[in-house]
Amino acid sequence: MALNDCSSSNMGGISRQNSSAAISTEFDFLVRMNFQFVEKLDEQYICPSCRQVVLNPHQTSCGHIFCYQCITVFLECTSAPTCPVDNVLIKSNEVFQDNCCKREVLNLEIYCTNSPDCNSKVTLCRLKDHLEQCQYESLQCTHAGCTDRMFRKDLKEHLKNICKYRMEPCPHCQTNLMLINLKDHEETQCPEYPVPCPNICTQIMKRHELKEHFHECPEVPVECMYRKYGCSVRDKRLKVRAHEDMALKDHLLLVLESNSKLEKQIADLQVTLHLKHQEVQELTIVVNKLENEIKPLMQQVTKTDNMLCNVQKSLEDQKDRVSSVQIQLQHLTTVFNQDPSRTELGLLKHTVGSLKQQVSVVESLKDHLASLEGQYNRHSGLLNIHVEQLSLNEERFRQLEAMSYNGKLIWKIQDYNKKKKEAVEGRAPSIFSQVFYTSRSGYRLCARAYLNGDGTGKGTHLSLYVVVMRGEFDSLLPWPFKQTVTLMILDQSGAKTDIVDVFKPDLNSNSFKRPVTEMNVASGFPCFVTHTALEAPKNGIYVKDETLFVKVKVDLTGLDEL
Repeated sequence: MALNDCSSSNMGGISRQNSSAAISTEFDFLVRMNFQFVEKLDEQYICPSCRQVVLNPHQTSCGHIFCYQCITVFLECTSAPTCPVDNVLIKSNEVFQDNCCKREVLNLEIYCTNSPDCNSKVTLCRLKDHLEQCQYESLQCTHAGCTDRMFRKDLKEHLKNICKYRMEPCPHCQTNLMLINLKDHEETQCPEYPVPCPNICTQIMKRHELKEHFHECPEVPVECMYRKYGCSVRDKRLKVRAHEDMALKDHLLLVLESNSKLEKQIADLQVTLHLKHQEVQELTIVVNKLENEIKPLMQQVTKTDNMLCNVQKSLEDQKDRVSSVQIQLQHLTTVFNQDPSRTELGLLKHTVGSLKQQVSVVESLKDHLASLEGQYNRHSGLLNIHVEQLSLNEERFRQLEAMSYNGKLIWKIQDYNKKKKEAVEGRAPSIFSQVFYTSRSGYRLCARAYLNGDGTGKGTHLSLYVVVMRGEFDSLLPWPFKQTVTLMILDQSGAKTDIVDVFKPDLNSNSFKRPVTEMNVASGFPCFVTHTALEAPKNGIYVKDETLFVKVKVDLTGLDEL
């Protein structure tokens, strides 16, 4: 039943709990209110128990009217409840809802509960509707985070112009933010907010322009553009530009000196290249000689194999003949046992003699076979030594051909899928590249790759590292190693979409200190590139014909040649 419906139907006695509970809910709103009636309240509308207006009135058998809550307390808390007016016993099955009194109570006129601010008069049953529109009803701000309360008539102005938690656009970037956060946004985040240059160059610009301004700011400390030639000047950009203009002659001398060093290095490299070429020619002669030595050995091994086959065939024949002789002996023994008078002694002697000869032949063949096996083992040993030496020479040729002395490495990884499978199965988790140098007498390095990933990239990425190795000139080089290193997977499609990452060495890491073993711990990127991006990229081709190309480049800036 709605509160603004001032009529009601007969609902029965209080023993019908569901009906009474449903009816009582419309009074829940009123129970919490403090009413001020326009006219003095008649005694018949006052509950004898609580001495307040009767809400949800219920009448007892003695004719007195109580609030539903009061009569319920009587019946539940007292074993033999009596009426407080006439002490008549109250029976629960004789208590019923007084709908007539209810209609009269609901139509009583009261002042608005927001008086004296609101001077409206309404009937009790219309109070809820009135409060939903009353301009003096106290309401809480609807903005998240705001706890202010105000009259309904002031809410609109508060929401629009007063509340600190209202959404307002940033006057600079137009981003909608809470007003309370707007100042912090302007001071720390807004890309359009005007800010002064942090280098105190008197210029004011938008925050997002700071990065670009940094490359032009006259107050930023920079190095002279001739630093790589030996100039050590570092100062504010404006002063460095003036220095570059004034010290042009000195800079030209530095460039000439550097060019002279480069020419000397080129001459040394040409001499070294010539020596390497001679060494390769000498090794080629050695390889040709070894090949000529191997050919007759191979022929001899082939002959030995043929002889072994013939001997084995002869042995099989002899075995068959021995078996035949055994059968004949068994037959003769049987005949002799059956009729000793018919013994063919002469035939037996002849057969035994023949058998002895055959046994002698077999024994000689066995000796010959043992001799041939010895020769075969010696020849095989010599052949294995030559093959191993040939493999070592070929490997040395490959290393010499691929050796780099300019800090750059191109590493060709062939049989990609086979090597990745070996990494997945744990048989060969990582592979190493050939060695390369930063100069003829520089740092010795190599690359290391985990095709199935390492650490956080295991199973999902290709991991790529650089390894600082022990070299011949370590005692003359500066430590720790501090040159910037660039790692790349090269695109074989010609689109030049190489996968590139760069790192600067951590000078406190043991990976870049002078090696005390053959090689330091590798350093680089455990999550260099995902398998998906490497094997099925959206653009570019990185694995082609089972081949992957890795490039390593060491920045040689500031590294003097010994």
